[in-house]
Amino acid sequence: MIENKSLGSKIFDVVNVVVLIMITLICILPVWYVLCVSVSSREAVNAGQVAFWPVGFNLLSYKKIMGEGDFFGAFVVSVKRVILGTAASIFSILLAAYPLSRTKKQFPKRDIFMWILVFCMLFNGGTVPWYIAMKNYGLMDSIWGLVLGMGLQVFNVILAVNFFKNLPVELEEACFVDGGGPWTNLLSLYIPLAKPMVATIVLFTIVQYWNEFFQGMVLSTRQSSYPLQTYIQQMVVTLDYSTMNVDQIAQAMKLNNLSLDAAKIFIAMIPVLIVYPFLQKYFVSGITLGSVKG
Repeated sequence: MIENKSLGSKIFDVVNVVVLIMITLICILPVWYVLCVSVSSREAVNAGQVAFWPVGFNLLSYKKIMGEGDFFGAFVVSVKRVILGTAASIFSILLAAYPLSRTKKQFPKRDIFMWILVFCMLFNGGTVPWYIAMKNYGLMDSIWGLVLGMGLQVFNVILAVNFFKNLPVELEEACFVDGGGPWTNLLSLYIPLAKPMVATIVLFTIVQYWNEFFQGMVLSTRQSSYPLQTYIQQMVVTLDYSTMNVDQIAQAMKLNNLSLDAAKIFIAMIPVLIVYPFLQKYFVSGITLGSVKG
């Protein structure tokens, strides 16, 4: 019986490894394919010859995207937007989630505010009222317009509320017994224990701010105010041959919209791929395990 169990365990390990390898390939192959398309020739892409290896290797798409003078300016705008937007979002989310996670006795109006947030998440005023409000507040062509235009992410607030609710009540009671107040409880106790939740929300927020391009199109009237995604989108859409000289037209004829789009997607993925490993270590469960004794 012991031998059968050992054999079954080995079979399970083999099957588990095969399944994990397949899942890994499913995740990696699309990224690899996008990279291959972005560095392949126009003819190969149009003919559908690109599969798992570049055909007619070239970097023309990346040179086109990164060779423009405003590329790095747009990159800086996006970096500023991500840093300021993530900080503002985390600050507002934690300040909103902590009181909403309290009991009705501690916060009698909790349900009213929670329903207001949920209603705003499900129903919004639309793009035109949002644009009028942003314009009236003087947020056009401003980095703060790109930052505050996202508003408060209610879904992330709900994640934080649920996390705070699952923390042991004894921790809060111990803080109050020691003379601490709500601010001490939040800053010294809840936030340090909420690192997995904060890391998850930070990653969601970074991806959201980095990939968003529509607000840049609406709120920015100058190209110098564009974030990177808006700049790349506008560049691909407004490829005007009438303003190019002969050499530029010759280079453009070697390009393919699919290659440009693939290069755009790959460039957009790089910052997230860099940030993710630093946040991954916080994606753990049982952070409060053993924090309450007796």
